[in-house]
Amino acid sequence: MILDDFNLRGRTAIVTGGGTGIGFGIASGLIEAGADMACVYNATYPAELEKAASALGVRFLPVKANLSRMESIDGIVKTVVGHFGKIDILVNNSGMCPREPALEYSEKTWDDTIQLNQKAVFFLSQVVARQFVRQRSGGKIINIASMLSYLGGFNTAAYTASKHAVMGLTRVMASEWGSLGINVNALAPGWIKTRLSEPLRRDAQRDQAVRARIPMGDWGVPSDFKGVAVLLASDAGNYINGATIPVDGGYLTK
Repeated sequence: MILDDFNLRGRTAIVTGGGTGIGFGIASGLIEAGADMACVYNATYPAELEKAASALGVRFLPVKANLSRMESIDGIVKTVVGHFGKIDILVNNSGMCPREPALEYSEKTWDDTIQLNQKAVFFLSQVVARQFVRQRSGGKIINIASMLSYLGGFNTAAYTASKHAVMGLTRVMASEWGSLGINVNALAPGWIKTRLSEPLRRDAQRDQAVRARIPMGDWGVPSDFKGVAVLLASDAGNYINGATIPVDGGYLTK
């Protein structure tokens, strides 16, 4: 039956930045589908996600790590495999979006953004893919792109560059690793109600301008990512590879 193909019971997922925002929406969906969860966090302990996992009877592992430091990447995978014995799903959600005019953009801001949004995404995917190969199990990788994987943005030079790169990396990893049973896809969020977007939503003029361009008429919410994340992480999405799927209420159609 088709609904059985969406079941993630017995599978282990890693979600970076899964304690808040879009990451929380994705991680919650995977948990609700039955996946055991390793949540990578840097500052704030993912207590709400841990509570959700406990309520649904799935195993939960908090992994404190700073993805801005390359040496943390191997440790994440070793910790998760040591605890659960395997990995089936990786969601590269952690990211940052500092804003500076391009004429004033600093090298530090550039390097920090590219490290977290682009370099860590590739190298964590590489280490997890090697684990998939060792397991001879295949696996699923979901990257978080952006509407700025398609557009230019404003005051977001490194973020835009990194998110264009995420879409390209998704394609090349899918191309190289598909024959190994590894599916690599991306989600491209639009305007979503999160803590990071709160200042924009408080600006009445900007809020109205955003809503006017979204065919669905409103900002999205983190739970809007549950269904598509489960699709890409489960057997139901076994023949989807190299795709970047907008979750934007139609924003990119205008």
